[in-house]
Amino acid sequence: MKPFLGLLLFLSLGAGATAADLAPATIVVYNRKAPDAVALAYFYAKARQIPDDHLVGLECSTEEEISRQEYDATIAEPLRKVFTDRKWWTLRSATKGPPSVRSNSIRFVALIRGMPLKIRATTEYPGDDIEPNEAGNQNNAAVDSELAILALFSRQISGPVTNPYFQSFRPILELGQLPIMLVCRLDAPTPEIVRQMISDGIEAEKSGLWGRAYVDGADQSTAGLADGDQWLKSVVKDLRQAGIPTVYNSESDLFPAGFPMNDCALYYGWYSGGMTGPFTDAGFAFRPGAVAVHIHSFSANTLRSPGANWVAPLLSKGAAASLGNVYEPYLQLTAHLDIFNDRLLHGFTFAESAYMSQRVLSWMNVAVGDPLYRPFVSWLQLEKGPKSDWRMSHEFAVQNGSRADYLAAARKTAARAENGPMMEDLALREKENGNFSSAVSYLQQARSFYKDPNDILRTIVEQAEALAESGNKKEALKLIRNVPRLAPDAPALALLRKMEQELNPPPPAPRPSP
Repeated sequence: MKPFLGLLLFLSLGAGATAADLAPATIVVYNRKAPDAVALAYFYAKARQIPDDHLVGLECSTEEEISRQEYDATIAEPLRKVFTDRKWWTLRSATKGPPSVRSNSIRFVALIRGMPLKIRATTEYPGDDIEPNEAGNQNNAAVDSELAILALFSRQISGPVTNPYFQSFRPILELGQLPIMLVCRLDAPTPEIVRQMISDGIEAEKSGLWGRAYVDGADQSTAGLADGDQWLKSVVKDLRQAGIPTVYNSESDLFPAGFPMNDCALYYGWYSGGMTGPFTDAGFAFRPGAVAVHIHSFSANTLRSPGANWVAPLLSKGAAASLGNVYEPYLQLTAHLDIFNDRLLHGFTFAESAYMSQRVLSWMNVAVGDPLYRPFVSWLQLEKGPKSDWRMSHEFAVQNGSRADYLAAARKTAARAENGPMMEDLALREKENGNFSSAVSYLQQARSFYKDPNDILRTIVEQAEALAESGNKKEALKLIRNVPRLAPDAPALALLRKMEQELNPPPPAPRPSP
Protein backbone atom coordinates (compact mmCIF):
# COMPACT_ATOMS: atom_id res chain seq x y z
CA MET A 1 0.00 0.00 0.00
CA LYS A 2 1.26 3.50 -0.78
CA PRO A 3 2.22 5.38 2.42
CA PHE A 4 -0.58 7.54 3.78
CA LEU A 5 1.92 10.24 4.65
CA GLY A 6 2.07 10.85 0.91
CA LEU A 7 -1.62 11.57 0.48
CA LEU A 8 -1.25 15.33 0.16
CA LEU A 9 1.37 14.82 -2.56
CA PHE A 10 -1.08 12.52 -4.31
CA LEU A 11 -3.42 15.48 -4.85
CA SER A 12 -0.97 16.86 -7.39
CA LEU A 13 -1.06 13.57 -9.30
CA GLY A 14 -4.68 13.99 -10.36
CA ALA A 15 -6.96 12.70 -7.59
CA GLY A 16 -7.74 16.30 -6.73
CA ALA A 17 -10.07 16.62 -9.72
CA THR A 18 -13.61 17.46 -8.64
CA ALA A 19 -16.75 15.68 -9.77
CA ALA A 20 -17.44 18.73 -11.96
CA ASP A 21 -14.07 18.15 -13.67
CA LEU A 22 -15.07 14.54 -14.37
CA ALA A 23 -18.58 15.34 -15.60
CA PRO A 24 -17.55 16.26 -19.19
CA ALA A 25 -15.89 12.83 -19.46
CA THR A 26 -19.03 11.01 -18.29
CA ILE A 27 -22.10 9.82 -20.15
CA VAL A 28 -25.37 8.43 -18.79
CA VAL A 29 -26.98 5.58 -20.74
CA TYR A 30 -30.60 4.58 -20.12
CA ASN A 31 -33.26 2.35 -21.66
CA ARG A 32 -36.20 4.31 -23.05
CA LYS A 33 -38.42 1.25 -22.60
CA ALA A 34 -37.75 0.90 -18.87
CA PRO A 35 -40.08 2.58 -16.37
CA ASP A 36 -38.40 5.30 -14.28
CA ALA A 37 -35.19 5.12 -16.35
CA VAL A 38 -35.50 8.61 -17.85
CA ALA A 39 -36.21 10.19 -14.47
CA LEU A 40 -33.30 8.34 -12.85
CA ALA A 41 -30.95 9.35 -15.66
CA TYR A 42 -31.80 13.03 -15.28
CA PHE A 43 -31.67 12.79 -11.48
CA TYR A 44 -28.12 11.45 -11.63
CA ALA A 45 -26.99 13.86 -14.36
CA LYS A 46 -28.25 16.84 -12.37
CA ALA A 47 -26.64 15.57 -9.16
CA ARG A 48 -23.25 15.23 -10.90
CA GLN A 49 -23.58 18.26 -13.21
CA ILE A 50 -23.36 16.08 -16.29
CA PRO A 51 -24.49 17.97 -19.43
CA ASP A 52 -27.87 17.02 -20.89
CA ASP A 53 -26.26 16.18 -24.23
CA HIS A 54 -24.30 13.46 -22.41
CA LEU A 55 -27.48 11.49 -21.77
CA VAL A 56 -28.09 8.66 -24.23
CA GLY A 57 -31.42 6.89 -24.52
CA LEU A 58 -31.46 3.47 -26.18
CA GLU A 59 -34.30 1.12 -27.00
CA CYS A 60 -33.42 -2.36 -25.86
CA SER A 61 -34.83 -5.28 -23.93
CA THR A 62 -36.01 -4.73 -20.37
CA GLU A 63 -34.88 -8.24 -19.43
CA GLU A 64 -31.70 -8.63 -17.40
CA GLU A 65 -30.31 -11.33 -19.71
CA ILE A 66 -30.15 -10.80 -23.47
CA SER A 67 -28.63 -12.55 -26.46
CA ARG A 68 -25.37 -11.54 -28.09
CA GLN A 69 -27.33 -10.51 -31.17
CA GLU A 70 -29.54 -8.21 -29.08
CA TYR A 71 -26.48 -6.70 -27.44
CA ASP A 72 -24.90 -5.92 -30.81
CA ALA A 73 -28.06 -4.58 -32.46
CA THR A 74 -29.63 -2.57 -29.61
CA ILE A 75 -26.70 -1.51 -27.41
CA ALA A 76 -23.21 -1.71 -28.92
CA GLU A 77 -23.87 -0.51 -32.47
CA PRO A 78 -26.28 2.31 -31.49
CA LEU A 79 -23.76 3.54 -28.92
CA ARG A 80 -20.93 3.48 -31.43
CA LYS A 81 -23.05 5.59 -33.76
CA VAL A 82 -23.78 8.10 -30.97
CA PHE A 83 -20.07 8.33 -30.13
CA THR A 84 -19.29 9.09 -33.76
CA ASP A 85 -22.19 11.48 -34.37
CA ARG A 86 -21.50 13.49 -31.20
CA LYS A 87 -17.76 13.48 -31.91
CA TRP A 88 -16.90 11.95 -28.54
CA TRP A 89 -14.33 9.83 -30.29
CA THR A 90 -12.36 10.11 -33.49
CA LEU A 91 -11.97 7.11 -35.75
CA ARG A 92 -9.13 5.93 -37.91
CA SER A 93 -10.35 4.04 -40.97
CA ALA A 94 -8.84 0.71 -41.90
CA THR A 95 -8.51 -0.77 -45.37
CA LYS A 96 -9.42 -4.14 -43.89
CA GLY A 97 -11.69 -4.82 -40.98
CA PRO A 98 -13.34 -2.37 -38.57
CA PRO A 99 -12.07 1.14 -37.80
CA SER A 100 -10.00 1.91 -34.71
CA VAL A 101 -10.53 4.68 -32.16
CA ARG A 102 -7.78 7.29 -32.20
CA SER A 103 -9.04 9.34 -29.24
CA ASN A 104 -12.02 9.24 -26.88
CA SER A 105 -13.19 12.06 -24.63
CA ILE A 106 -15.49 9.77 -22.64
CA ARG A 107 -13.88 7.94 -19.72
CA PHE A 108 -16.86 7.09 -17.48
CA VAL A 109 -20.17 5.44 -18.40
CA ALA A 110 -23.12 5.19 -16.00
CA LEU A 111 -25.72 2.60 -17.00
CA ILE A 112 -29.12 3.34 -15.48
CA ARG A 113 -31.46 0.76 -13.94
CA GLY A 114 -33.41 -0.88 -16.78
CA MET A 115 -30.41 -1.53 -19.00
CA PRO A 116 -29.75 -5.26 -19.57
CA LEU A 117 -27.26 -6.78 -17.14
CA LYS A 118 -25.77 -9.83 -18.87
CA ILE A 119 -25.29 -11.53 -22.24
CA ARG A 120 -26.01 -15.22 -22.55
CA ALA A 121 -23.67 -17.58 -24.40
CA THR A 122 -23.96 -18.02 -28.14
CA THR A 123 -22.50 -20.29 -30.85
CA GLU A 124 -21.06 -19.70 -34.30
CA TYR A 125 -20.39 -15.99 -33.90
CA PRO A 126 -18.59 -14.66 -37.02
CA GLY A 127 -15.06 -13.53 -36.21
CA ASP A 128 -14.87 -15.33 -32.87
CA ASP A 129 -11.97 -17.67 -32.11
CA ILE A 130 -12.68 -20.14 -29.33
CA GLU A 131 -9.67 -21.27 -27.30
CA PRO A 132 -9.54 -24.80 -25.84
CA ASN A 133 -9.49 -23.88 -22.15
CA GLU A 134 -12.06 -23.14 -19.43
CA ALA A 135 -12.00 -19.38 -19.80
CA GLY A 136 -11.27 -19.21 -23.51
CA ASN A 137 -14.37 -21.12 -24.59
CA GLN A 138 -16.87 -18.90 -22.74
CA ASN A 139 -18.58 -15.97 -24.42
CA ASN A 140 -21.28 -15.11 -21.91
CA ALA A 141 -20.46 -11.82 -20.20
CA ALA A 142 -21.66 -8.77 -18.31
CA VAL A 143 -23.02 -5.99 -20.52
CA ASP A 144 -20.91 -3.51 -18.55
CA SER A 145 -17.66 -5.39 -19.09
CA GLU A 146 -18.31 -5.66 -22.83
CA LEU A 147 -19.07 -1.94 -23.08
CA ALA A 148 -15.75 -1.18 -21.40
CA ILE A 149 -14.06 -2.33 -24.64
CA LEU A 150 -16.63 -0.79 -27.01
CA ALA A 151 -13.84 1.17 -28.72
CA LEU A 152 -12.03 -2.01 -29.78
CA PHE A 153 -14.72 -2.97 -32.36
CA SER A 154 -13.78 -6.56 -31.62
CA ARG A 155 -15.59 -9.65 -32.92
CA GLN A 156 -13.58 -11.83 -30.51
CA ILE A 157 -16.15 -12.55 -27.80
CA SER A 158 -14.89 -15.85 -26.33
CA GLY A 159 -12.56 -15.57 -23.37
CA PRO A 160 -11.51 -12.47 -21.45
CA VAL A 161 -9.52 -9.48 -22.68
CA THR A 162 -6.50 -8.28 -20.67
CA ASN A 163 -7.34 -5.06 -18.82
CA PRO A 164 -4.61 -2.44 -19.47
CA TYR A 165 -5.79 -0.45 -16.42
CA PHE A 166 -5.27 -3.36 -13.97
CA GLN A 167 -3.06 -2.34 -11.01
CA SER A 168 -2.71 1.21 -12.32
CA PHE A 169 -2.18 4.07 -9.88
CA ARG A 170 -3.04 6.95 -12.22
CA PRO A 171 -6.36 8.76 -12.73
CA ILE A 172 -8.06 7.71 -15.95
CA LEU A 173 -8.04 11.29 -17.28
CA GLU A 174 -4.24 11.18 -17.39
CA LEU A 175 -4.33 8.16 -19.71
CA GLY A 176 -5.89 9.62 -22.82
CA GLN A 177 -4.73 6.81 -25.10
CA LEU A 178 -6.14 4.02 -22.96
CA PRO A 179 -8.63 2.20 -25.22
CA ILE A 180 -11.17 1.38 -22.51
CA MET A 181 -13.98 3.14 -20.66
CA LEU A 182 -14.96 2.62 -17.03
CA VAL A 183 -18.53 1.36 -17.04
CA CYS A 184 -20.58 1.19 -13.83
CA ARG A 185 -24.30 0.78 -13.30
CA LEU A 186 -26.76 2.59 -11.08
CA ASP A 187 -29.01 -0.36 -10.51
CA ALA A 188 -30.88 -1.97 -7.61
CA PRO A 189 -34.18 -3.71 -6.84
CA THR A 190 -36.10 -0.39 -6.81
CA PRO A 191 -35.66 3.12 -8.27
CA GLU A 192 -35.84 4.51 -4.73
CA ILE A 193 -32.75 2.53 -3.73
CA VAL A 194 -30.87 3.86 -6.77
CA ARG A 195 -31.74 7.45 -5.83
CA GLN A 196 -30.55 6.79 -2.29
CA MET A 197 -27.28 5.30 -3.54
CA ILE A 198 -26.61 8.48 -5.54
CA SER A 199 -27.62 10.90 -2.78
CA ASP A 200 -25.82 9.05 0.00
CA GLY A 201 -22.60 8.90 -1.97
CA ILE A 202 -22.61 12.59 -2.80
CA GLU A 203 -23.38 13.49 0.82
CA ALA A 204 -20.66 11.17 2.16
CA GLU A 205 -18.07 12.81 -0.11
CA LYS A 206 -18.51 16.16 1.62
CA SER A 207 -16.75 15.12 4.82
CA GLY A 208 -15.65 11.56 4.04
CA LEU A 209 -17.01 8.10 4.68
CA TRP A 210 -16.55 7.51 8.39
CA GLY A 211 -17.35 4.39 10.35
CA ARG A 212 -16.12 0.89 11.08
CA ALA A 213 -14.93 -1.77 8.63
CA TYR A 214 -15.95 -5.42 8.92
CA VAL A 215 -13.85 -7.98 7.05
CA ASP A 216 -14.98 -11.61 6.81
CA GLY A 217 -12.37 -14.14 5.74
CA ALA A 218 -13.03 -17.80 4.99
CA ASP A 219 -9.85 -19.46 6.34
CA GLN A 220 -9.19 -21.04 2.94
CA SER A 221 -5.85 -22.72 2.31
CA THR A 222 -6.94 -24.85 -0.65
CA ALA A 223 -4.96 -24.28 -3.83
CA GLY A 224 -6.78 -21.78 -5.99
CA LEU A 225 -8.81 -20.40 -3.08
CA ALA A 226 -6.15 -19.11 -0.69
CA ASP A 227 -5.78 -15.89 -2.72
CA GLY A 228 -9.18 -14.65 -1.52
CA ASP A 229 -8.08 -14.76 2.10
CA GLN A 230 -4.75 -13.15 1.24
CA TRP A 231 -6.58 -10.24 -0.38
CA LEU A 232 -8.67 -9.78 2.75
CA LYS A 233 -5.64 -9.93 5.04
CA SER A 234 -4.09 -7.15 2.96
CA VAL A 235 -7.34 -5.19 3.19
CA VAL A 236 -7.25 -5.42 7.00
CA LYS A 237 -3.64 -4.28 7.10
CA ASP A 238 -4.34 -1.30 4.87
CA LEU A 239 -7.51 -0.29 6.71
CA ARG A 240 -5.64 -0.23 9.99
CA GLN A 241 -2.75 1.66 8.45
CA ALA A 242 -5.38 4.24 7.47
CA GLY A 243 -6.70 4.31 11.03
CA ILE A 244 -10.07 2.76 10.20
CA PRO A 245 -11.32 0.65 13.15
CA THR A 246 -11.69 -2.85 11.75
CA VAL A 247 -13.36 -6.02 12.96
CA TYR A 248 -11.72 -8.98 11.23
CA ASN A 249 -13.25 -12.45 11.30
CA SER A 250 -10.63 -14.92 10.08
CA GLU A 251 -12.63 -18.05 10.89
CA SER A 252 -14.26 -20.23 8.24
CA ASP A 253 -17.75 -19.30 9.45
CA LEU A 254 -19.10 -15.90 8.48
CA PHE A 255 -20.09 -13.26 11.02
CA PRO A 256 -23.04 -14.91 12.78
CA ALA A 257 -26.59 -13.60 13.00
CA GLY A 258 -26.95 -11.30 15.98
CA PHE A 259 -23.35 -10.06 15.84
CA PRO A 260 -23.57 -6.29 16.47
CA MET A 261 -22.37 -4.92 13.14
CA ASN A 262 -23.30 -1.28 13.68
CA ASP A 263 -21.62 1.76 12.10
CA CYS A 264 -20.63 -0.37 9.10
CA ALA A 265 -19.03 1.88 6.47
CA LEU A 266 -16.99 -0.83 4.72
CA TYR A 267 -17.64 -4.54 4.35
CA TYR A 268 -15.51 -7.12 2.55
CA GLY A 269 -16.18 -10.84 2.69
CA TRP A 270 -16.38 -14.00 0.66
CA TYR A 271 -17.33 -17.60 0.09
CA SER A 272 -21.05 -17.73 0.78
CA GLY A 273 -23.75 -18.03 -1.89
CA GLY A 274 -26.28 -15.68 -0.33
CA MET A 275 -26.48 -12.90 2.21
CA THR A 276 -26.48 -14.22 5.76
CA GLY A 277 -25.50 -13.37 9.32
CA PRO A 278 -26.00 -9.85 10.75
CA PHE A 279 -27.18 -8.53 7.37
CA THR A 280 -30.39 -10.54 7.79
CA ASP A 281 -31.17 -8.94 11.16
CA ALA A 282 -34.21 -6.68 10.86
CA GLY A 283 -32.46 -3.63 12.29
CA PHE A 284 -29.27 -3.80 10.26
CA ALA A 285 -28.42 -0.86 8.01
CA PHE A 286 -25.17 0.39 6.50
CA ARG A 287 -23.90 3.87 7.14
CA PRO A 288 -24.87 6.21 4.27
CA GLY A 289 -22.35 5.92 1.45
CA ALA A 290 -21.06 2.51 2.57
CA VAL A 291 -19.11 0.28 0.19
CA ALA A 292 -19.87 -3.44 0.59
CA VAL A 293 -18.49 -6.38 -1.41
CA HIS A 294 -18.83 -10.13 -0.98
CA ILE A 295 -16.93 -12.32 -3.43
CA HIS A 296 -19.08 -15.04 -4.92
CA SER A 297 -19.37 -16.45 -8.44
CA PHE A 298 -22.96 -15.26 -8.90
CA SER A 299 -23.11 -12.34 -6.46
CA ALA A 300 -24.73 -10.11 -9.11
CA ASN A 301 -26.58 -12.77 -11.12
CA THR A 302 -29.67 -10.60 -10.67
CA LEU A 303 -30.10 -7.09 -9.27
CA ARG A 304 -33.88 -7.16 -9.15
CA SER A 305 -34.49 -9.23 -6.03
CA PRO A 306 -33.58 -7.78 -2.61
CA GLY A 307 -33.04 -11.31 -1.30
CA ALA A 308 -31.02 -12.93 -4.12
CA ASN A 309 -27.25 -13.50 -3.94
CA TRP A 310 -25.28 -10.55 -2.49
CA VAL A 311 -25.14 -7.31 -4.46
CA ALA A 312 -28.86 -6.51 -4.54
CA PRO A 313 -29.39 -7.38 -0.85
CA LEU A 314 -26.39 -5.28 0.22
CA LEU A 315 -27.73 -2.30 -1.71
CA SER A 316 -31.18 -2.90 -0.23
CA LYS A 317 -29.62 -2.63 3.24
CA GLY A 318 -28.22 0.81 2.44
CA ALA A 319 -24.85 0.26 0.76
CA ALA A 320 -24.08 2.84 -1.94
CA ALA A 321 -21.70 0.71 -4.00
CA SER A 322 -20.73 -2.92 -4.55
CA LEU A 323 -18.88 -5.24 -6.92
CA GLY A 324 -20.18 -8.53 -8.28
CA ASN A 325 -20.23 -11.18 -10.96
CA VAL A 326 -23.10 -12.13 -13.27
CA TYR A 327 -21.70 -15.58 -14.16
CA GLU A 328 -18.80 -17.74 -12.89
CA PRO A 329 -15.65 -15.58 -13.22
CA TYR A 330 -13.04 -17.82 -11.49
CA LEU A 331 -11.41 -16.30 -8.42
CA GLN A 332 -8.32 -14.81 -10.08
CA LEU A 333 -10.52 -13.07 -12.66
CA THR A 334 -12.82 -11.46 -10.12
CA ALA A 335 -12.05 -8.13 -8.46
CA HIS A 336 -8.87 -8.17 -6.37
CA LEU A 337 -10.27 -6.57 -3.23
CA ASP A 338 -6.88 -5.56 -1.86
CA ILE A 339 -6.28 -3.34 -4.89
CA PHE A 340 -9.85 -2.05 -4.92
CA ASN A 341 -9.71 -1.03 -1.25
CA ASP A 342 -6.27 0.53 -1.59
CA ARG A 343 -7.32 2.74 -4.50
CA LEU A 344 -10.51 3.86 -2.76
CA LEU A 345 -8.49 4.88 0.31
CA HIS A 346 -6.20 6.94 -1.91
CA GLY A 347 -9.04 9.04 -3.27
CA PHE A 348 -9.73 7.41 -6.62
CA THR A 349 -13.29 7.18 -7.90
CA PHE A 350 -15.35 4.05 -7.43
CA ALA A 351 -15.04 3.33 -11.17
CA GLU A 352 -11.26 3.78 -11.23
CA SER A 353 -10.82 1.64 -8.13
CA ALA A 354 -13.06 -1.10 -9.52
CA TYR A 355 -11.31 -1.31 -12.89
CA MET A 356 -7.82 -1.07 -11.39
CA SER A 357 -8.74 -4.19 -9.41
CA GLN A 358 -9.96 -6.26 -12.39
CA ARG A 359 -7.42 -8.30 -14.32
CA VAL A 360 -9.66 -8.75 -17.39
CA LEU A 361 -12.55 -7.21 -19.33
CA SER A 362 -15.17 -8.67 -21.67
CA TRP A 363 -15.93 -10.90 -18.72
CA MET A 364 -18.38 -11.42 -15.82
CA ASN A 365 -17.65 -8.42 -13.57
CA VAL A 366 -19.96 -5.53 -12.72
CA ALA A 367 -19.41 -2.45 -10.57
CA VAL A 368 -22.71 -1.24 -9.14
CA GLY A 369 -22.67 2.35 -7.91
CA ASP A 370 -21.94 5.91 -8.95
CA PRO A 371 -18.80 5.77 -11.12
CA LEU A 372 -17.71 9.21 -9.87
CA TYR A 373 -18.15 8.40 -6.16
CA ARG A 374 -15.01 9.03 -4.11
CA PRO A 375 -15.74 8.11 -0.50
CA PHE A 376 -12.33 9.09 0.84
CA VAL A 377 -11.30 12.06 -1.29
CA SER A 378 -11.86 14.51 1.58
CA TRP A 379 -9.38 12.50 3.68
CA LEU A 380 -6.64 14.01 1.54
CA GLN A 381 -7.26 17.24 3.43
CA LEU A 382 -6.84 16.38 7.10
CA GLU A 383 -8.13 19.72 8.33
CA LYS A 384 -11.50 19.34 6.59
CA GLY A 385 -14.63 18.08 8.35
CA PRO A 386 -16.02 17.75 11.88
CA LYS A 387 -14.06 16.02 14.61
CA SER A 388 -15.13 12.54 15.68
CA ASP A 389 -13.72 9.32 17.13
CA TRP A 390 -13.42 7.99 13.55
CA ARG A 391 -11.54 11.04 12.34
CA MET A 392 -9.24 11.05 15.34
CA SER A 393 -8.31 7.40 14.73
CA HIS A 394 -7.51 8.14 11.09
CA GLU A 395 -5.48 11.26 11.77
CA PHE A 396 -3.47 9.59 14.52
CA ALA A 397 -2.61 6.70 12.18
CA VAL A 398 -1.56 9.04 9.36
CA GLN A 399 0.61 11.18 11.61
CA ASN A 400 2.12 8.44 13.80
CA GLY A 401 2.08 5.26 11.70
CA SER A 402 5.87 5.05 11.44
CA ARG A 403 6.49 5.22 15.22
CA ALA A 404 8.11 2.14 16.74
CA ASP A 405 5.89 2.52 19.80
CA TYR A 406 2.75 3.07 17.74
CA LEU A 407 0.45 0.68 19.66
CA ALA A 408 1.46 2.00 23.08
CA ALA A 409 1.10 5.60 21.94
CA ALA A 410 -2.25 4.85 20.30
CA ARG A 411 -3.58 3.29 23.50
CA LYS A 412 -2.59 6.32 25.57
CA THR A 413 -4.22 8.62 23.05
CA ALA A 414 -7.40 6.54 22.85
CA ALA A 415 -7.63 6.32 26.65
CA ARG A 416 -7.11 10.05 27.10
CA ALA A 417 -9.80 10.84 24.52
CA GLU A 418 -12.09 7.97 25.64
CA ASN A 419 -12.19 6.84 22.02
CA GLY A 420 -14.07 3.52 22.00
CA PRO A 421 -13.61 2.56 18.30
CA MET A 422 -9.87 3.24 18.45
CA MET A 423 -9.42 1.28 21.69
CA GLU A 424 -11.51 -1.64 20.41
CA ASP A 425 -9.45 -1.79 17.23
CA LEU A 426 -6.24 -1.94 19.27
CA ALA A 427 -7.75 -4.74 21.36
CA LEU A 428 -8.60 -6.77 18.27
CA ARG A 429 -5.05 -6.39 16.98
CA GLU A 430 -3.76 -7.75 20.28
CA LYS A 431 -6.26 -10.63 20.12
CA GLU A 432 -5.19 -11.54 16.58
CA ASN A 433 -1.56 -11.53 17.74
CA GLY A 434 -2.35 -13.91 20.60
CA ASN A 435 -1.91 -11.26 23.32
CA PHE A 436 -5.16 -12.21 25.03
CA SER A 437 -4.62 -10.52 28.41
CA SER A 438 -3.94 -7.19 26.70
CA ALA A 439 -6.93 -7.71 24.42
CA VAL A 440 -9.24 -8.34 27.40
CA SER A 441 -7.95 -5.26 29.19
CA TYR A 442 -8.35 -3.03 26.13
CA LEU A 443 -11.86 -4.34 25.46
CA GLN A 444 -12.93 -3.61 29.03
CA GLN A 445 -11.64 -0.09 28.59
CA ALA A 446 -13.34 0.36 25.22
CA ARG A 447 -16.63 -0.83 26.68
CA SER A 448 -16.42 1.79 29.42
CA PHE A 449 -16.24 4.50 26.71
CA TYR A 450 -19.20 3.24 24.67
CA LYS A 451 -22.81 4.31 25.11
CA ASP A 452 -24.45 2.45 22.22
CA PRO A 453 -25.72 -0.96 23.44
CA ASN A 454 -24.56 -2.56 20.16
CA ASP A 455 -20.99 -1.43 20.79
CA ILE A 456 -21.13 -2.70 24.36
CA LEU A 457 -22.49 -6.09 23.29
CA ARG A 458 -19.92 -6.47 20.50
CA THR A 459 -17.03 -5.87 22.90
CA ILE A 460 -18.56 -8.46 25.27
CA VAL A 461 -18.65 -11.01 22.43
CA GLU A 462 -15.07 -10.16 21.50
CA GLN A 463 -13.88 -10.31 25.10
CA ALA A 464 -15.58 -13.67 25.66
CA GLU A 465 -13.84 -15.01 22.55
CA ALA A 466 -10.46 -13.73 23.80
CA LEU A 467 -11.00 -15.33 27.21
CA ALA A 468 -12.06 -18.63 25.66
CA GLU A 469 -9.10 -18.68 23.26
CA SER A 470 -6.75 -18.06 26.17
CA GLY A 471 -8.22 -21.06 28.00
CA ASN A 472 -10.16 -19.07 30.58
CA LYS A 473 -13.60 -20.53 29.85
CA LYS A 474 -14.83 -19.84 33.38
CA GLU A 475 -14.44 -16.06 33.03
CA ALA A 476 -15.88 -16.18 29.50
CA LEU A 477 -19.01 -17.95 30.78
CA LYS A 478 -19.34 -15.51 33.67
CA LEU A 479 -19.17 -12.58 31.25
CA ILE A 480 -21.72 -14.08 28.86
CA ARG A 481 -24.19 -15.00 31.60
CA ASN A 482 -24.19 -11.46 32.89
CA VAL A 483 -25.40 -9.99 29.58
CA PRO A 484 -29.18 -10.65 29.87
CA ARG A 485 -29.30 -8.31 32.84
CA LEU A 486 -27.60 -5.58 30.80
CA ALA A 487 -29.64 -5.94 27.60
CA PRO A 488 -32.60 -8.32 27.99
CA ASP A 489 -33.99 -7.67 24.48
CA ALA A 490 -30.79 -7.51 22.43
CA PRO A 491 -30.63 -9.52 19.15
CA ALA A 492 -27.13 -10.59 20.18
CA LEU A 493 -28.51 -12.69 23.05
CA ALA A 494 -29.15 -15.68 20.78
CA LEU A 495 -25.50 -15.50 19.64
CA LEU A 496 -24.31 -15.33 23.24
CA ARG A 497 -26.48 -18.30 24.23
CA LYS A 498 -24.89 -20.28 21.40
CA MET A 499 -21.44 -19.28 22.64
CA GLU A 500 -22.41 -20.38 26.15
CA GLN A 501 -23.52 -23.81 24.90
CA GLU A 502 -20.25 -24.23 23.01
CA LEU A 503 -18.23 -23.30 26.10
CA ASN A 504 -20.34 -25.41 28.46
CA PRO A 505 -22.11 -28.15 26.47
CA PRO A 506 -24.80 -30.14 28.32
CA PRO A 507 -23.77 -33.60 29.48
CA PRO A 508 -24.73 -36.44 27.15
CA ALA A 509 -28.10 -38.04 27.85
CA PRO A 510 -27.82 -41.29 29.82
CA ARG A 511 -28.22 -44.48 27.85
CA PRO A 512 -31.50 -46.31 28.44
CA SER A 513 -31.32 -49.41 30.60
CA PRO A 514 -31.23 -52.70 28.63
